[in-house]
Amino acid sequence: MKFRKQILGLASIGFAAAISMTGCGNEPTQTALLAGSTVIALGDSLTYGYGASTETAYPTVLAELSKWKVINSGVNGDTSADVLTRVHEITEQNPDLVLLGVGGNDVLQRIAPDTTRANIIATIDTLQSKNIDVVLIAEPHLSTSALFGKASDNPVYKDIAEAENIPLYSDGWSTILSDDALKSDRIHANAAGYRQFAEGLHGYLKEEGWVY
Repeated sequence: MKFRKQILGLASIGFAAAISMTGCGNEPTQTALLAGSTVIALGDSLTYGYGASTETAYPTVLAELSKWKVINSGVNGDTSADVLTRVHEITEQNPDLVLLGVGGNDVLQRIAPDTTRANIIATIDTLQSKNIDVVLIAEPHLSTSALFGKASDNPVYKDIAEAENIPLYSDGWSTILSDDALKSDRIHANAAGYRQFAEGLHGYLKEEGWVY
């Protein structure tokens, strides 16, 4: 009887260990940022809030939701090359996290995808070299055909996220820019669209463990 109890005890330990090993796969691996932490939203007009106002831009809404200090570093018309040229301005601010969303203007300007990929990777590498965490934000294909139908993410972002092993927030802008009620024009959100994007991003960041 004693031997049988020992076997059952060992089996229970093994079962618990298996649960521990398999059950933690979906647990957040990030350390949540405290209220007041500095987060920089780095990108183009979708970050800036074109089509609405800076008060309704997604960084402003995200700051309200997260209680972080979210700095809007979006510039209308910026390409991936433009963002790369000003990344050192970002590192000098020593943020706790950078939300990187750029590349839509590259498509509009017919910049080679390999060039876009290289610029975004160089931006990420520069940030990470200063121990700054990065979350990549996918932007849609802004081709002529996409403007009149359902937008979808440019696959370059998934490739970059996998290569750099960083989190990717996908489908956020593609969802917004597929809904006329959430757009100010064919390639920009309105105030309601920016708020919906911020709420979706906030939910993703919470799932990933960045937000308490």
